[in-house]
Amino acid sequence: MKRSFNAALLVAALCAVPLASHAGALTDHAENKLTDALWRAQSLGAPATWYVGLDTVACTETGGGTEVTGGSYARVGVSASLSAWAGTQSAGSTTASSGTGGTTSNNAAITFPAPTAAWGQVVSFRVWDAASGGNAWVCQTLTTAKTINSGDAAPVFNAGSLTIQIDN
Repeated sequence: MKRSFNAALLVAALCAVPLASHAGALTDHAENKLTDALWRAQSLGAPATWYVGLDTVACTETGGGTEVTGGSYARVGVSASLSAWAGTQSAGSTTASSGTGGTTSNNAAITFPAPTAAWGQVVSFRVWDAASGGNAWVCQTLTTAKTINSGDAAPVFNAGSLTIQIDN
C-alpha cells in the first residue's frame, strides 16, 4: 500500500488570497523570474523537468524549510509537459490551460523511493528546478503532515492530488 499525500489545492499558495496573509506561495525566486520574463523581456529559464521534494520543517516563499535527507530519499522528477500536468482541473487532461483558472495538477502518480530510514514528519513540499540543489519555485504546506518511518511504503502524490493554482 502506498502512503498518500493530500497536497490540497494550492488554493492560497499562488495568490488566491493576498500574499501577505499566506506563507505558502510562489517562492521569491519564482516571483522574480516571472517579473523579469513578463515585464523585462528576460528569459524565464523554466526547466524541462520539475523536481518535487519533501520538507520536515515547513518551507516559506523566502527560502525556509528543511528537506528530508538520507534513508533513500530523493526528489522526484516530473517533466514540464502537457502529458505530465493537467490542462484542466482534472487529472488526465492533455490540453493547454485555456479556461482552467490558472490551475494544473499531476496527471500521474508522483512516487518517492521507499524509505530505508525514518524521514520524520513531512509537513510541506517544494517544486524545484534541479534534482539536488537548485531553486525552489513553489512551496506549500501539506493538508495533513505525515510521519514517514523506515520500511513504510513509498510515499506518493496520487494523480490529480498535487494541484498548483496561480491567482484565481
